[in-house]
Amino acid sequence: MESHDLVMERRGQESALADVPLIRRRLTVDRDADLVERLCRNEPGATEALVAVYGDRVYRLAIGITGNRSDAEEVVQDALWATIRKIDTFRGTAAFGSWVYRISANAAYKKRRARRVERNEMSWDDLRPSFEETGAHLHSGSDWSPRLKDPVLQAELQSVLCAAIGQLPVDHRAIFLLHDVEGLSNREIAAALRVKVDTIKSRVHRARLFLRCRLAVYVGSAEAIPRLKL
Repeated sequence: MESHDLVMERRGQESALADVPLIRRRLTVDRDADLVERLCRNEPGATEALVAVYGDRVYRLAIGITGNRSDAEEVVQDALWATIRKIDTFRGTAAFGSWVYRISANAAYKKRRARRVERNEMSWDDLRPSFEETGAHLHSGSDWSPRLKDPVLQAELQSVLCAAIGQLPVDHRAIFLLHDVEGLSNREIAAALRVKVDTIKSRVHRARLFLRCRLAVYVGSAEAIPRLKL
């Protein structure tokens, strides 16, 4: 993914950003405080630093929402460029990372709508029959998780898990990726996606249940196949 070069090229095509005042109140609790100040000063290397820190993160979120690599790469370019252009509007009321993710999610959803893929989007109701109203899996059996250490299964688990994540409804998938893959807190996700914390907790829980179900089906199927004796 060449998001670094593309962002730099787009920045060079326009005139330099006008000097903007620094955020007077230092963001002592924000790990990106130094990066924010460098962007506000329009310092050399600030763009590269932004791409280095958030390029891959934004791409993972974008591919999770759009489901298309080309679209995801364009989202990275658009989102990081928008971050640079709008840096003077960042007030520090939320973490800088949450602000970047909000811009990125908006860009990804916009790209998704443009392709009109919503028609084929699976809803939670399509997945829910596998679970009871309490959230328990209808076909729950013995605990199969220890068997995931089996070397025979490990080689395929990652692809099975990625495929299962791709089957999640897009609203569940985005929250799951931010929470369990990127490690954002519920409050950070709420600030990024403007979703209630209770909704985030519910969707993360449901996503985990669904993924556990898919892994259980895979492990069960794998065990049902007799192993050849060499």
